[in-house]
Amino acid sequence: MSDQPATRPQPTPVTVIGLGPMGLALAEALLKNGHPTTVWNRTPEKARDLVARGARLGASVADAVSASPLTVVCLKDYATLYDVLDPAAGALAGRALVNLNSGTPKEAHAAADWAAERGAGYLDGAIMVPPPLVGEPGAVFFYSGPPEVFDAHRATLASMGDPRLLGSDPGLAVLYNTALLGLMYATVNGFLHATALVGSAGVPAAEFADLAVNWFLPTVVDATLVEQAPDLDAGHYPGDLGTLEMNLNALEHITRTCAEQGVHAEQPGLMRAIAARAVAEGHGDSNYLAVFEVFKKAARAA
Repeated sequence: MSDQPATRPQPTPVTVIGLGPMGLALAEALLKNGHPTTVWNRTPEKARDLVARGARLGASVADAVSASPLTVVCLKDYATLYDVLDPAAGALAGRALVNLNSGTPKEAHAAADWAAERGAGYLDGAIMVPPPLVGEPGAVFFYSGPPEVFDAHRATLASMGDPRLLGSDPGLAVLYNTALLGLMYATVNGFLHATALVGSAGVPAAEFADLAVNWFLPTVVDATLVEQAPDLDAGHYPGDLGTLEMNLNALEHITRTCAEQGVHAEQPGLMRAIAARAVAEGHGDSNYLAVFEVFKKAARAA
């Protein structure tokens, strides 16, 4: 048996296209993990600090793509992706392209086709943390596309964050991202609206936040939604502990209270309208989660 110590594989070269705040964070994480990193940006001055730390600035976007087996793109949108990479079309063949901008599933599918026509392996992705957390433990990145492309570059992707492949459908990453952003905005709006409502009686936000965050979220949201999620898949909404009719009555009271207190009432009014539609469609004796059937109808029609 050889006495020579086992050599660790050298980090794979990577190219990063787009050096906005997120692109800079991605390149910094790759450099920190030892990857030979080539960068390119329409404004080359943005690469100055990265170059000082060891990155190479591509002379052109085609030169940058040619420098690495994997190119990570972090641009504004899909239209910008095509605009920037079209001049490098000849360099993409046989390489992998990871696209981390935002958009829609339809756009992700079109981008996958665009990459395939140019001979590139393609992963669509979504970054689920702000720039300061890129490269840190627990920084989740969603990916979707061919598993063989993901597996070939998993170690490199892990240098930027925790890589999670959601499936071979290239639209899944952006779909998950959009769904979770919608949940985020709805949750934050719910908190802000509730805080404004109690604030109409002079209750400070700092006082209300203790109940709203430290009691309501872990007690009601965490326990209830995780436990009842299988019922959503099964379309099973038992109303033993409270019916949708009862919840509609509560939403009516919330809406009227907002009007009385001079607080914006359109948000609870919309929730009341959705619940009323679910009742009208025959779910009055089910529990509140039956409004899920209203949300699903447009998807089924599409």
